Amino acid sequence: MTIIDGKLHAATLKPVGVTMVSAGELLLLAGLVLAAAATGGFYQTNHLVTAPQTTQFLEIGSNFKASCMIINTTEVTADDLYWKLSETTVSKELYTKLNESAISVTVPVTSVQSEWLFCRAKKGKSPYVFLNTGKFMYGVLLKKGYPPGKPENVFCVAVQEKTTISSTFRCDWATVGRQTSDVPTKYTLNVVVIHIRNYSVSTEGTHAQVEFVDTYPHFMTLEIWVEAHNMLGKIESERITQDANSFVKTNPPSDIKVISEKYFPTSPLMNWTQPINKSYGKLKYEIRFCTSGSPNWTYVPKGDIATDIQSFRLQSLQPYTEYITQVRCQLGHWSDWSGTTMKTAEDRPTSKPDLWRTIAEVDGKNERRVQFISKDPVFANGRIITFDIKIQEQKNDNLQWDTILVNGSESSDGQREITVLKDMLLADLRPVRLCVTANNSVGTSPMASLFISAKGHEDPPVKGLKVWSAEGKLWLQWTPPNGPDLSEYVVEWVSGEQTDWQREHKNTRLTTIKGNLEGFVRYTVSVYSIYSGRIGKPASKEAYLKEGAPLEGPVVRLNDKPGRNEAELGWVEIPLHRQRGFIVNYTINYTGGGETHEVTVPGNTVSYTLKSLSSNTRYDTWINASTVRGSAQSSTLSFTTLKYAPGEVESIVVGVSLGFMFVVLMTMLLCLYKKDVIKENLWPRIPNPGESTIGNWSPDYPLKAETPKENCLSGISVLDVDVCDGKSVFEEDKACLPLKKDKYLSEEHSSGIGGSSCMSSPRQSVSDSDEGSDMADTTASTVQYSSVVASNGYKGQTPNPHPQQAVFSRSESTQPLLDSEENPDMMMQESSRQSQRFKQENPAEMHLLEMDQQQQQEGGGGVVGFLSPG
Repeated sequence: MTIIDGKLHAATLKPVGVTMVSAGELLLLAGLVLAAAATGGFYQTNHLVTAPQTTQFLEIGSNFKASCMIINTTEVTADDLYWKLSETTVSKELYTKLNESAISVTVPVTSVQSEWLFCRAKKGKSPYVFLNTGKFMYGVLLKKGYPPGKPENVFCVAVQEKTTISSTFRCDWATVGRQTSDVPTKYTLNVVVIHIRNYSVSTEGTHAQVEFVDTYPHFMTLEIWVEAHNMLGKIESERITQDANSFVKTNPPSDIKVISEKYFPTSPLMNWTQPINKSYGKLKYEIRFCTSGSPNWTYVPKGDIATDIQSFRLQSLQPYTEYITQVRCQLGHWSDWSGTTMKTAEDRPTSKPDLWRTIAEVDGKNERRVQFISKDPVFANGRIITFDIKIQEQKNDNLQWDTILVNGSESSDGQREITVLKDMLLADLRPVRLCVTANNSVGTSPMASLFISAKGHEDPPVKGLKVWSAEGKLWLQWTPPNGPDLSEYVVEWVSGEQTDWQREHKNTRLTTIKGNLEGFVRYTVSVYSIYSGRIGKPASKEAYLKEGAPLEGPVVRLNDKPGRNEAELGWVEIPLHRQRGFIVNYTINYTGGGETHEVTVPGNTVSYTLKSLSSNTRYDTWINASTVRGSAQSSTLSFTTLKYAPGEVESIVVGVSLGFMFVVLMTMLLCLYKKDVIKENLWPRIPNPGESTIGNWSPDYPLKAETPKENCLSGISVLDVDVCDGKSVFEEDKACLPLKKDKYLSEEHSSGIGGSSCMSSPRQSVSDSDEGSDMADTTASTVQYSSVVASNGYKGQTPNPHPQQAVFSRSESTQPLLDSEENPDMMMQESSRQSQRFKQENPAEMHLLEMDQQQQQEGGGGVVGFLSPG
C-alpha cells in the first residue's frame, strides 16, 4: 500500500525480488502507515519516514533494525532507497525489501560513539528528487551504552563521634560492568528501618549516605540495598538485613601503656581505656605486636582475650628488645589500631657469641696473620659489656681468660656490631682453639669456640657453589661436602676491608645474603663448612648485587716503542670501586691512514699487540671497557709507526757488508787458486838470458842469402836507451854479440821473437827444420833467441873480409812467447812507434842509424839487430 495525498492506496506486490517479511515487520509497517496518517501535516512536505522515529538507546553488541517507507510520491520506489550510517553507506546485504514502497535494514551496534542512521533516495531518479533532496531523507539518532551491572560489596557504617554514634549512615559499593557517556548509570541507596521509616538517596557515584532522624537506631533491624538503572534497564544489589549495631565502628582504645618488669622480661603488662560506654554493647579486642622495624606481626590468639577487658599480659617476648604493640576493639566493625612502642627488660644472654676469623698470609714467613672477630649473640637479651676469650692449644689447656671491653654504642641500622677480639701471628703448622663468652649486666652467655687447623689440614669444602643476583638479593646454592660431622655453614662476604657473615643450618642448600649489600660493589662470597667448630676450606665466588656501566675507562699506554708494522698496547685496569660490574671485554679501536679498525679481547686481558699496521703512519687508539650494563671509553692515545723496523737498517748494512766481504774473500781465494794464471797474464815472466843454455845447431838445408830490402829498417827492434848511456850500450853490444857464421841472412832462419829483421818471416826457422818430431814438439813451448851477423861493419866496426860459414845460435829457454811474438804486426807497429820516439828523444843516435842505412844501401852490407823480449 502507498500513501498518496494523505490517503492509503493499495499496491500490488510483486513476488519476484520481494523478501518475505515477518509478522513483526508487518506490524511495524502498519504502525508507520498509521503514524503517517495521523500526522499528515508533517508528511505533506517529506516523502520518507522511518520507524522508529525518535532517538534510540542501544546496547553495544546487539543488532538494531529500522524500516523506511515512501509517502506522498511516486517518484521513487523501494529499489531507489539506501541506508547510511554516519558517513558510511550500509551494505545492501543487510537490506530487506518489504514492498515497493518500504525497506528495512539490520545493523550491528559496535562502536561507543553516537551515530545517525539515515534513509535516503537516489538523486538521479528524476529532476524532482534531485531538486528536493531534503524531502527524500529521514534519520534516527542512535545512542549506545551498556545495561547497568549489579552493585556488589555493599558496605555501610556508622562511626563514633565523641562518646556516641553518629546519625549519619554511609554506604559504599562496587560497580560492575561498563558505562558510556551517552547511557549513564545512576544508583539509588535504599535504607529501611523495619516498621519505622524508609530512606532513599540517588547518586551517580559509588557511595551515598542517609541521615537518620534524631539518633542512631540502636538495637533495631535495618534492611539495605542499592539499585542501579539507566535507559537500558535497572538491577538491584543483594539486600542486607542486620541489627543496626553491626554497622557501628567505634574509636580505637586509648591511653595504651605497656609496663616492662625486671623479673618478667618476657611478659610485659598492657593497659588501655574503652572508647565507648558499656551500655552500647560489649566490645571485643584484638592484640598484636612485632619487633621495631619488622613487617611481621604476631597476633595474640582471640581465644586468649576475653570481652569487655582493659588490660592484658603479653607472653614470650624477647628481653631487651624494642616492640610495637597495638590493640583494637569491635562493636560492629573493627576499629582502627592504636598502639605504642616499648622495650622489654634485660635478661641473661641465651645464645652464643657469633665468633669468626679472618686470615691473611705473611710474605716470606711460614706464618699467618689471624684476626678473631665476633658479633653479639643473637639473643643477647641486653647490652653486651665484655667478651671473655681464651686461646687454647692442644698441649696447654690451663690458660687464663682475657677480658675484652666492648664499645657501648649500638648500631642504628639494626645490624649487630662486629668486635675485634684479638690479632695474632700463627705459625702455618700450629692449630689453636679460641673460646669466647659474652657478658651483659645480668649474666654470661654460653661459650662459643672456633678451631683453626694447621695449614694444609683443612676439611673439604662445599661443591658446585653458584652465586647470582635476583629480586634485589644475592642468592647462593651449593652441594654439601662429604663430611660425617658437618654441623653448619658460614656464608661470608667481603668487600675491600669490610667483612660480614651469617650462619646457615647444615641442611641448607639455597639461601640469600641477609646483610646490607650495596649495588655496584664487588663482593667475594665464600661458603665455609663447619665441622664441630673446625673450619673447612672455603668455596668462593665474586658477585655484584647490581651491575652498571663503568665510571671511567682504562688508562692506555704503549708497552714499548711502536715498530714498523705493529705496536703493543697495555692498559691499567679500572679501579675496582669504579668498575661497577664485571668487565666482560675490552674493545680496542684504532684509526690510521683513513681507516678505522676494531678488535675485541676478553675482559682478563691487559695488553694487546696491534699488527699489520702501515709504516710511518700516525694512529689514534682508544679502548672501551664493557660490562653487561654498558661501557666506558678511555682517553685517546696517539703514536706513529716507524719507517723502518728496528734493526732493519743494521740488517741491510750488515748484509751488504757481509756480501762485500764475501765477494772480497772469494776474489782473494780465486786469486790464490789462480795465482799462476793471473801472474802470467798480468806480469809475464821475462827469461834471464844468463840462465839460458845456448845450443849450436845447423839446419839441414843450406841457407840462402837474400839481399836486404830497402825498407828493412822498419822491422828492426830498437832498444830505448838514454842519450848519456848510448856509448856503454853500444860497447856492451859489441862485446856480447860474437859473430858465428857468415851466412845468416835466410828468411827461413830469422829471429823467433815476434819482431823480425827485413830478411825474415815469423816462426819459419823451427817449423821448416828437419830435426824430427822432437824438435817440432819443443818449438811450440820455447822461444828462440838468435844473433845475426852481417858482412858489413856496424858502427864503425870492420867486418871480417873472409866470409864465415853461417852459424845459427839459439837459446833453449822455456819462456812462453810474448804477445809480440804471437802478433808480428803489433810488433812492427810498436817498432815504428819506438823508432819515432827514438828520433824525438835521441837525435844523435838517429843520425847514426841513418848513416848505417845509407852504407847498407851503398855497399850491400847487413845490419846487426839486437832483439830483446821487452
